[in-house]
Parts: sequence; C-alpha cells; structure tokens
Amino acid sequence: MLWYDGRIVEGPVPFDLADRGLLLGDGVFDTALALNGRIVFEAAHVARLVAAAETLGFGIDTGILVEAMRAVAGTAPRTAIRTTVTRGSGPRGIAPPAEIRPLVFASAAASNASLAFSSLRLQISTIARNDTSPASRTKTLGYLDAVLAARSAQAAGFGDALFLNTRGRVACAGTGNLFALIDGRLVTPPVEEGVLPGIVRGTVLENASGLGVGIDERPLDLDELRQAQAAFVTNSLRLLSPVTVIDDRILASAEDGTVARCRELIAAAVQGSQ
Repeated sequence: MLWYDGRIVEGPVPFDLADRGLLLGDGVFDTALALNGRIVFEAAHVARLVAAAETLGFGIDTGILVEAMRAVAGTAPRTAIRTTVTRGSGPRGIAPPAEIRPLVFASAAASNASLAFSSLRLQISTIARNDTSPASRTKTLGYLDAVLAARSAQAAGFGDALFLNTRGRVACAGTGNLFALIDGRLVTPPVEEGVLPGIVRGTVLENASGLGVGIDERPLDLDELRQAQAAFVTNSLRLLSPVTVIDDRILASAEDGTVARCRELIAAAVQGSQ
C-alpha cells in the first residue's frame, strides 16, 4: 500500500524526475513498526523525522506525517512502514531552491514476526562511518554505504555489517544501534561517533537502569568490543537482536541474562506504546 502526496494510490505513481530526493538523495526517511494498525513509538518516529528534515534545512507538517503513516498502518497485523520525505523538486544544480515544497510518501508491507528478537551475526565492514558528517546522525536517502556493506556481509554469511568510524572506533550496525555488555555495564557509542539516535536505542538508554544494570554512552574501541561478554543490536523492526558473532568472535549473547532483561524491557515498551 502507498500513501503518496496526500492520498492512497493504487498502481503506478507519476514521479517528478526533477525531485531532489531522486537526483541528489536530498531527503530523509523513517522505518516504523505497526501492530494491528497501531504505530509503535509513533510520536518518537514523527519527532525524529521532523528533526532530520530540520537538519537538512526544511520543515515538515507533523500532521501530514501522522496522516501518511496511519493511512498504511493497517495493511497487515504486523506492518513495516517506510515514510519518505524529500525536499521536493528544484532547478538544476546542488543549491536548494528558494521555495521548498516537500514531498511525503509512505509505504507499508507485512513484517515477518520471526525478525523480532532474532539473533544476528555481524561482519566488520571495510567502509568507515563518516562521523564528521551530520548525515551519519540522520536517516538520509543517501544509504549506499549501508547497502554495499550489507551486500558484502550477506555474501560472507553474516546478517549485517558493523561500522567503525573514521577514528577506528565502533559506530553502529548497518541497520541498527549497537550495545555491548562490558564488565557488567551496557555501553553504546554516542551520536557524535557517527550514530543514528535510534528509537529503540533511546528506550534502552532511558530504562536500563531500572533493570539493575549500569549504562554508559561513550566511545567504544573495537578491541574492547571483542572482549565484551555480550552484545545486541536495536532497531524498530528487529527490536533487539542478540549478536552471536562479530567476524570470528563468538558471543553467548542469546543466553546472557542482561540481554534477556533488556529484551523483556523492549517487549513491554512495545506493548505499552500501542
């Protein structure tokens, strides 16, 4: 199902070939989970989209975003919603046009329930996450690094890539945020390391202390990660995935008690947000 520029559309959509999202990747997107027609963490997803567009220098009507997302949320009992916002069309050249009319569209497809909380194997990518760029902290339409890293990881039998930043420190997975259990404390890299402020990541940061585990948002070296007791990746569809392999390092994350408590935390938060 597709909601495009104000309405549900059946069949092909006439797309403006001068749209800057198509030509320059000048736009942002968001992926959310809907359960039985209700969007999980809806307000957080809308707020992040608005903030991402502001980073690019244009505004979005929050009412339009909510309308678009809700219009496609009931496609299946468990639905993955992709909401895309471009700066709209403009004349030839890189400089943004003086008058901006953002284009919003949202699509939905059934999401496999088995994806949630499933284990994940990570391959360290040879592509560096550019922590010097604001785009590393925003879900822009320029996602080619993640595409290429995922292609390499899958060809080698891994589920996703693990990115290091330009300083050789751990940043994130290709499709989610990374947490590591080190000396009994959860550690996750801060956004300044080239990290997207994920919705589920934020839920863990806000509530982990209630589980009796300390949590640190700080830079993380690769050698330190290799010695971690456990690790997991969070995103809006997987929710929380225990990491069982990082390159040739095997982790017992799926059996770890702290990881299990974090999984219960996220499951409860998902139910509470409906």
